[in-house]
Amino acid sequence: MPEALHFTSIFDLIIQSAMPWFGMDIGGTLTKLVYFEPKDITPDEQDREAGILRNIRRYLTRNSAYGKTGHRDTHLQMDNVEIRKRRGSLHFIRFQTTDMGNFLSLAKQKGMAELVTTVCATGGGAFKFEKDFRDQVNMKLAKFDELDTLIKGILFADLHNRTECYYYENARDIVKSEKRAFNFSQPFPFILVNVGSGVSILAVYGPDNYKRISGTSLGGGTFLGLCCLLTGCTTFEEAIQLATKGDNRKVDKLVKDIYGGDYNRFGLPGDLVASSFGQMHINDKRVSVSREDLANATLVTITNNIGSIARMCALNEKIDRVVFVGNFLRVNPISMKLLAYAMEFWSNGTMKGLFLEHEGYFGALGCLLQFNGELAAALNDNLDHHGCEGEETIEVPTNSDNIRPSSDNPSENTNCPTTR
Repeated sequence: MPEALHFTSIFDLIIQSAMPWFGMDIGGTLTKLVYFEPKDITPDEQDREAGILRNIRRYLTRNSAYGKTGHRDTHLQMDNVEIRKRRGSLHFIRFQTTDMGNFLSLAKQKGMAELVTTVCATGGGAFKFEKDFRDQVNMKLAKFDELDTLIKGILFADLHNRTECYYYENARDIVKSEKRAFNFSQPFPFILVNVGSGVSILAVYGPDNYKRISGTSLGGGTFLGLCCLLTGCTTFEEAIQLATKGDNRKVDKLVKDIYGGDYNRFGLPGDLVASSFGQMHINDKRVSVSREDLANATLVTITNNIGSIARMCALNEKIDRVVFVGNFLRVNPISMKLLAYAMEFWSNGTMKGLFLEHEGYFGALGCLLQFNGELAAALNDNLDHHGCEGEETIEVPTNSDNIRPSSDNPSENTNCPTTR
C-alpha cells in the first residue's frame, strides 16, 4: 500500500510539526491549559515565527497573567521535556471557566484556528463548549476520558519531575508537619483520590488498568457551598483564607467534651472530633463562633470524611499508597495537611497521604500527550485502512484492557477530525 503509506508519513509529519501543541481540561470552575513550547524550532516553524506562531508563543510565555482570571503558574513550568521527539518546556495556565468567552475571543484574535483545527480536551466543558469552539473559532474538540487523561498526566509528570510526589512528615502535628519528597518511581498499585467538586476514588494497577472503587458527593464543591452559606464568602480562595485562621474545636464536639478526656479503651484522644458541628445547637457557642471557625470546621468535616473513605478503600484493595489530587488541593496546604493527618491517624502510621506538585493540571497534560500520541496513531491507522479521500473522521482509541469506571463517569469515544 505505497500510496497509503505515503499519506501516513505526511500526516505523521504534520501532527509532529503543527504548532501550537496544547491540551485542555475544562472543569466546572476552572479551565486548565498545558502548552508545549518547543526549543528545537524547525526551519518551517522559523519561517512562520514572524507571524501567528511567534505571537502565540510570546503571548503565552512572556506573560504570567491574562485578563482578569487567567494565570500562568510559573513555578510549575517543566523544562527540557521531550514529547514526540521534540524537546521544550511545558507551561501551565488556568482561568475561570466563566471566562471561556474571553478565551475564545483571544484565540480568534491571535489567529490560532489558522494553525490548528482540533483541540484535545477533557472535562464536562468539552461537551458544554463544543458548539462555541466550532462556531466562534472554527475549532473542533476531540474529547478524551477524564480518568484516562488524569492517570497519563500523573505518570508523565512524575517521570519528568524528581520531586513531583511528596508527603508530610510528622503529619499528626499539623503546625509542625513538613513537606518531604517521596520516591514514586514504581507507583503501582496505588489508590487515587481525585478531589474536585465531588470525589472519585480509583484503584490503579497499571498505566491502562484501573477501576473506580468509590466516591462521595461531599467534596470541594460542598466545602465552598457550605462556606458561602455559613460565612458569606464568595470565592474558594476566600473560604480557604478564612479556614486557615479558624479553630474547628469551637464548632465541633470533641471526644473530651463527651468523656472529659481521652477515650483510652479505643485509643481515641480527647481532641479528636466526635461530632462535626456538634456544639452548634448550643446558643452561647453559636453566638460566639467566628466566620473563620465555621470555615475551618467545614474544611475539617470534608477532609475527615474523604480521608476515612480513602483509608477504607485502601484496606479493601490491600493497597498501601494513597495519592490525593484535584483542584480542591490547589493553593490549599491546610487541606493537604488535614488529609495527611487523617491518613496517619486512622492507619496508626501505616499509610501516608501522598500529594503531587502539578495538582489540577494532570487532565490537561494527559490531553496534550493523547494529542501527540494516540490521536496521531489513530490518524495513521485510519489512513492505512481508508486512504485519504474526502474529510475522514476517526475515533479516539481506548485501551480494551482498561478497567472502565462506573457508569457515572463514562468514557467517550468521540469522532475526531484530522488536524492540519
